[in-house]
Amino acid sequence: MTASRGTFIHRSATRVARGVAVVALLALSLSACAGGDANVAGADGATASFGDASIQFSWIKNAEFMGEYLADENGYFTDAGFDTVDMIEGPASIEAAVLSGNADMGIGNAISTGTIVANEGAPLKIIGATYQKNPYTILSLADKGNIATLDDLQGKTIGVQASNLSLWEAFLKVNNIDESSLTTLPVQYDPTALFTGEVDGWFSYLTNESIDAELNGLNPVNLPLADFGLPFVSETFTVTDDAIRNDREKLKALLVAEIRGWTDAINDPAAAAKLTVDTYGPTFDLSIEKETRQAEIQSRDLVVSSETLANGLFSISTDLQEQSIDTLAATGLTITANQLFDLSLLAEVYAENPDLLAYGNQP
Repeated sequence: MTASRGTFIHRSATRVARGVAVVALLALSLSACAGGDANVAGADGATASFGDASIQFSWIKNAEFMGEYLADENGYFTDAGFDTVDMIEGPASIEAAVLSGNADMGIGNAISTGTIVANEGAPLKIIGATYQKNPYTILSLADKGNIATLDDLQGKTIGVQASNLSLWEAFLKVNNIDESSLTTLPVQYDPTALFTGEVDGWFSYLTNESIDAELNGLNPVNLPLADFGLPFVSETFTVTDDAIRNDREKLKALLVAEIRGWTDAINDPAAAAKLTVDTYGPTFDLSIEKETRQAEIQSRDLVVSSETLANGLFSISTDLQEQSIDTLAATGLTITANQLFDLSLLAEVYAENPDLLAYGNQP
């Protein structure tokens, strides 16, 4: 599949919000008759039985979700008490899927989910995050643009997709960059204009267009938003407030399996990439070279941090929660950390399964 990762995940969350208010009302009405955890573990400690579950991906089945594939392949979902876990490929609005009840959990990002919670009052929470750093970047090439610092943006032409304009404007605002000091060129999602030298920089993804440039020998240079004023978590696990209340053990079981899957993935990204290409994404014309690089970048730069080393995968520190809220504020949205995040399930998972903390010591 040759479409840019940006065709969906690189979107302003305001696009996703269209129609979500109706879905939110539906979800609220459904929650009135929702039951609690079914067949949870009894006093004898027997494994709970949760039946079937579903996870909505925001994008196609590439290496972005390699931890989920390993949780499935290695039987961790089964061990956690699930008969099946349906991993639903995108592109899709994960918020709409979760609110409608079509998915138990969605994997998205704090900006998309935060926008819908702030604008629509959607009953959603983020309960963990795979990416400690968001992968958005201003991509340039060493021999054209060479944008490695904020000062390098002066006088440059940057291609920005309409769906990313609010994030781009927030990036300029928080870094006190005068819009007149550069040129913002409206573009679509094919980065060919960057690769042929028609623009100096491109609003991109570290795990997509930057890898394309690298594999084509074009010497990519990145200016990651997370390192320059716009930190927020991504690959976030989003669920409904009702599920947190009434299906708490089921969600915790999903998190346990996810942690085990991602533990395997970050300890052997090459194997995770091969599994992606051969088993879970064969219909998407994936290349082993690109998926391996994505798996490596995720494992090295995005998933693991001092916070996860101390408190486990998917943890979101108080500081990072507030930074995510500040980024949303820079886009014009008002929301609090308590309105967007609920890390209590993850805390319970690690309290009950302290062995999951030791992912760095896996063979």
